[in-house]
Amino acid sequence: MKSKEFFYKTACFMVFICCSASILAQPKVGDIFPAWTEGYLDIHHINTGKGDCSFLMLPDGTTMLVDAGATTRPKPRVTDPKPNADRPPGEWISRYILHMMRERKEKKINYILSTHFDSDHIGGLSPGMKTAEAGYVLSGITEVGERIPFDKIVDRGWPDYNYPRASNAAHVLNYIQFVKWKVENSGVRAERFRSGANDQFTLVHQPAKYPNFEIRNITSNGEVWTGVGSNTRHYFPSLESLPPDQYPGENMCSNAYRLSYGKFDYFNGGDLTNAPAGQWQDIETPVGMVTGPVEVCEANHHAFFDATGLSFIQSVRPSVWIVHVYSPSQPAGKVLAEMLSIRSYPGPRDVFSTNLMDEAKVVIGDSTDRMKSSQGHIVIRVNPGGNDYMIYILDDSTETFKIKAIHGPYICN
Repeated sequence: MKSKEFFYKTACFMVFICCSASILAQPKVGDIFPAWTEGYLDIHHINTGKGDCSFLMLPDGTTMLVDAGATTRPKPRVTDPKPNADRPPGEWISRYILHMMRERKEKKINYILSTHFDSDHIGGLSPGMKTAEAGYVLSGITEVGERIPFDKIVDRGWPDYNYPRASNAAHVLNYIQFVKWKVENSGVRAERFRSGANDQFTLVHQPAKYPNFEIRNITSNGEVWTGVGSNTRHYFPSLESLPPDQYPGENMCSNAYRLSYGKFDYFNGGDLTNAPAGQWQDIETPVGMVTGPVEVCEANHHAFFDATGLSFIQSVRPSVWIVHVYSPSQPAGKVLAEMLSIRSYPGPRDVFSTNLMDEAKVVIGDSTDRMKSSQGHIVIRVNPGGNDYMIYILDDSTETFKIKAIHGPYICN
């Protein structure tokens, strides 16, 4: 009898110790953000103050970079560089990624996705930038790709880059030169983004271990997944039917994807935009309808006045909005109000932004006070299995990678 009682008390004590250890293991404000471990999904929204950049560490350790912006827009129409101006954005991004992979034996990016070809997503050019030995300028994606090995790059234009027309923009030509050189000389694979596919971005290490993980390609160049198999529908009219000055714009052509891990869903649509209802230029509405509800959504086109419209908001209705900001016009006051309003959709929701300029706070007003965070790297950490997740805000003023704030847990629907 005593042995049974002893066993019972010992078992209870061990459970208590394990639970206590688990509680103690949870990161706290002021801690350095803990390294990724297998089974977790980390989505880092890296803030350099110069454009969009997301770095993903998937449940089996597969890595993915989505955009690496480096706008050359001058002050005062842009946020201050983060952490500072001592290094270009692509170098800061590379250092951030390498830190987050610090416990990995192989420091490699498996996938790079360019949502579209604007400089705040792939990197702009300005005098004095460094040039690689191969001849392309290092800015944004080209700089990250020069500093960290990568396996595959996907964009909306490969291999001919001529839709809706060939670009003569210097930063786009520089990006194309980089991609073609890497393919020809470094064994990198390049592909055009395939709308409707769920096999272009797959787990590369242990896919069988995580059957509840998927990245579904939603749209590219106006071709939108229908929600059935891998079938798609073209929403843009043929170019032959349009005068050149009415061709689809760069933002409208953005690549968009939905990531799913268990009950957790996340959407990133680059700079997709909207237009008055019924016009073919409103690509956001059909994209939102086929994407459906998600837990976390990165606001389209930085929540600018021409994007993240009400129909899209009501379709995806997330618990968490992420706004990547680099300008005083982001987010637009009306868009932020609709994101926050329960008239748009029921239930709680939190809005986080990487930056929020004082000028924007003055113009927008009280809505900004309802944002959960307005400065810092934003990290989503989804727990193994995908049933719940946390939001961590990291200090972007230094490279300490310390946690400024913790939000959650958020329970997935």
